[in-house]
Amino acid sequence: MLKALYDYAESHRLFPPPGYVEKSVKAYVSLSSHNADFAEIEMGGEQNVLCPDIGSLANGKDKCNVLAEKRSVIFADMPTAKSQFFWDALREAGEYDSAIKVCWNIVEKPELIDIINQKLDSHKVKARDRIAFKVDNRTLLDSDSIRSWWQEFRKQFVKTKESADTVCMISGQPIAPVATTSKITGLQSVGGHSSGDALICFDKPAFCSYGFKKAENAPVSEEAFAAVKAALDSLLKEAPVLSNMKFVHWYDCEIGREEDPIYQCGDFESFKETDDTPESQGSKTAVSDELNFFASDDDDEEEELTDIERREQEISAAKNADKLIQSVESGKRIAAMDSTYYILLLTGVGGRIMIRRYMRGKYADLQKNLHMWHEDLKLVNTVGTASIPECKLKARLIRLLKYKKTDAKVFERLQDELAGITPAIVTAILTGGRLPDAVAERALRYIRSQMLVSSESGSSDGQSQNTKQKSSGQSDRRRAQSLDGWACQWLKVWLIRKKRAEGEEAFLLETYNLEHPSPAYHCGGLMAIYAHIQQRAIEDVNAGVIQRYYASASRTPALVLSRLARLCNYHLAKLEKTKYLESRLAELYVALGDEIPVTLNLEEQSYFALGYYQKWAELHTPKAKKEMGLDEDETELAKDEEE
Repeated sequence: MLKALYDYAESHRLFPPPGYVEKSVKAYVSLSSHNADFAEIEMGGEQNVLCPDIGSLANGKDKCNVLAEKRSVIFADMPTAKSQFFWDALREAGEYDSAIKVCWNIVEKPELIDIINQKLDSHKVKARDRIAFKVDNRTLLDSDSIRSWWQEFRKQFVKTKESADTVCMISGQPIAPVATTSKITGLQSVGGHSSGDALICFDKPAFCSYGFKKAENAPVSEEAFAAVKAALDSLLKEAPVLSNMKFVHWYDCEIGREEDPIYQCGDFESFKETDDTPESQGSKTAVSDELNFFASDDDDEEEELTDIERREQEISAAKNADKLIQSVESGKRIAAMDSTYYILLLTGVGGRIMIRRYMRGKYADLQKNLHMWHEDLKLVNTVGTASIPECKLKARLIRLLKYKKTDAKVFERLQDELAGITPAIVTAILTGGRLPDAVAERALRYIRSQMLVSSESGSSDGQSQNTKQKSSGQSDRRRAQSLDGWACQWLKVWLIRKKRAEGEEAFLLETYNLEHPSPAYHCGGLMAIYAHIQQRAIEDVNAGVIQRYYASASRTPALVLSRLARLCNYHLAKLEKTKYLESRLAELYVALGDEIPVTLNLEEQSYFALGYYQKWAELHTPKAKKEMGLDEDETELAKDEEE
């Protein structure tokens, strides 16, 4: 992983000079070498700039960063050890650059410092904001002579062994390892500290081994880790949040957003921290648009590609990506791209970076697995006219929480309740692997909870309903009888991938499969027909078959379905056209066989739910409604539900 990040920084030319870190500068105090009383304030830009960084020593009480620091340190109300360290360092730097002496001179002018503070206040520069100096319109941060001074000055604080007697675990070169490494920023939204979090640390005896101390347990050079830090800092800027984790991904070659399968995948393009509605999620990705893979590793031997050549290769990469998708659909094999993807799921815990998942694989496999994910999800909608539309992963994850009619803190619940299984779900999506059993358990719990609510429940498959006002009550009662489509999609994918891993076939289609071998599946279909017959016979019933019997029927079908079969005879007697419904019952009993299961396990309960959902959708297709003699008003209602 570290080597992959190191290579990313190298290919994108993110290497910062040793001892430097990109930071934001709120404002510059502009001085003049020709006028000792001149002092103005210039606001900093949005772009970060390279600033000297002393590392974790700045967190102490007696040291701070130089050249660029907080206003409260540089212009402290009362002298402190930190402010004294800053000005002492500036005095030493003055021997390397005369511009520094201009800054040092204001120390002897308290009245000028008062003026500077007043101007900083007028520009709303706060005590915690970072400021720096300019002399004659030139920032001291860009001075080559000052950079030379800093490299010498910082050596007294860099703790390394004198001899290079070990090998860097990143670069593989002989090194004298650093004792501590710089912190990584960008994890504040997922439990990290604003000052950064440690990726490599050995401050507890339990983390050490073989008598090694601190960095000796994982030796890295300062330069190599600086590259890793630069790569992570860059990737984390655009990395979205997924269930309280930063989702970071990159490739080892030039992959633009138009070719990035993760960006194209509807489930992953929606991760956004600030928006709390699935419908309004933006399309963010962890990969920057401005990748620079084609930069030469050896400038002496190879020339950089021109913009035209670079664009030609990007077009070629896009064509290859299209061919990969087409090859999955057509079955024709083509040469796969050699690029590799890398994925990191990160959180901050107690000042340290927690790596929840690390994945790597071939670009072609990623394309195939994401395509497989959407194929496994395919499921007919509740009116049987089309597939359930794609939705964002965050919205889909809500179906793994306990159902609530109203829940203002649903996205907070996602982070708290699903933190343990979300990494496994993402891994399964990206690798084509199995979903954890907890997915099926939670989806079934959601369905049962939904079935217990009143007929005022909302839409069951996540589609936007535009039901006419005159038939809204009838529509709501109908929706109360159907299952949630997104929850059933979880069950379908879980079953398909479970059987696939076991070398078997799940026999699950987008619509109802009358030839399915599972009795539990057909028990669910029978339950759907019984519920539909009661709904047609008694339209104003408050607590229908589903509200009263679904939970028990999904666990002990033999006990419940026999009772529903007796009730069904009374309901059928109230209907005029029953031939279609009786035919459906007959064919299901034939498919079911001689024996109804007494109890159902988790897998069978999932088949039961899918059988119910798909048969319910089949009964509400326009063809079925016509066979049952549905009146004109209900036909219009079905059209509204389809929309």
